[in-house]
Amino acid sequence: MRWRTEMSKTLTDIAQQLKDANKKVQLIYAFNGTGKTRLSREFKQLISPKVEGEEAQASELADKKILYYSAFTEDLFYWDNDLGQDAEPKLRIQPNAFTKWVLEEQGQDQSITGTFQHYTSDKLTPHFSPDFSSVSFSFERGNNHHEPNIKISKGEESNFIWSVFNALLEQVISELNIAEAVTRSTDVFNNLKYVFIDDPVSSLDENHLIELAVNLAGLIKSSQSDLKFIITTHSPLFYNVLFNEFNNKTCHMLDRFDDGSFALTEKPGDSNRSFSYHLHLMQTIEQAVADQKVERYHFTLLRNLYEKTASFLGYPKWSELLPDDKQLYYSRIINFTSHSTLSNEAVAEPTPAEKATVKLLLEHLKNNYGFWQQAAA
Repeated sequence: MRWRTEMSKTLTDIAQQLKDANKKVQLIYAFNGTGKTRLSREFKQLISPKVEGEEAQASELADKKILYYSAFTEDLFYWDNDLGQDAEPKLRIQPNAFTKWVLEEQGQDQSITGTFQHYTSDKLTPHFSPDFSSVSFSFERGNNHHEPNIKISKGEESNFIWSVFNALLEQVISELNIAEAVTRSTDVFNNLKYVFIDDPVSSLDENHLIELAVNLAGLIKSSQSDLKFIITTHSPLFYNVLFNEFNNKTCHMLDRFDDGSFALTEKPGDSNRSFSYHLHLMQTIEQAVADQKVERYHFTLLRNLYEKTASFLGYPKWSELLPDDKQLYYSRIINFTSHSTLSNEAVAEPTPAEKATVKLLLEHLKNNYGFWQQAAA
């Protein structure tokens, strides 16, 4: 349980903190449900306040100061499922300045298709309507079997929307890299100052998630303009890859307290580098539990995992992460088993109860300290 501190703030305060930092890249880790997506909206409102009547009149792209990808970006796309009329399922695109530019004006539909198929399947093909107001999907199964007009999964849909955003981001960075504004092919991005990316495509498998992180980092590193980037994620793997890809960046952890206030705490380099080691420890213990091969040294690994997690989260003692009702009991078991020096104890196989304790405490850590959890596909 996290309690309010003297440093706790509102999300508006956090947004101002990010703006005042004036950094090229800011990387933020937060649990699911902490408020990352709401923070993106607060930051957008701070940078580019909505004026009265803006939604009624289509806002011009040249007026935009911030480009952001989040759950709200996905709301621009919605399924048209008229089952009563037996209509073919289509993914509708709400009219907006960004997709209009990247699809209609820049003709990036083929680039979007290539990126989408790379992260999903080359047999899954999007088909844009002539006016780019909707997309349908087909699946080529081979053997001359063609499955048209399918409704793709939520994970595939998220992949598609990211592919649209990625195409737009490539164009934005390319244009703004031309130092002299008068020599750019378009002036619609001249006022753009920030790109805010919240948890892109968390449904990807591990290999593709790593690849996306590397590609995104490479794209951002290619930016030579004053454009600034803020990236938030709940995925330790995505965070770890980005941390290692970027040289000049600021890393934070976003906390939400029980009273609804927040804190954005800068994390030093060593605590960020330990993310990959966290994952390795967890996977090693999980495999031992699954194979029913828990040995005494797994208690040492479990304690190490608790220690590093507590250090990253800012708890003074690792034992504070143990179940509240049996903290002393479990800390004694871990301390005794992991630090045993007597030869007969060191070689003795753990009892069934001790093996069950390893499994219980690993599950407790995963279920209660959410950065171990990956979103389901």
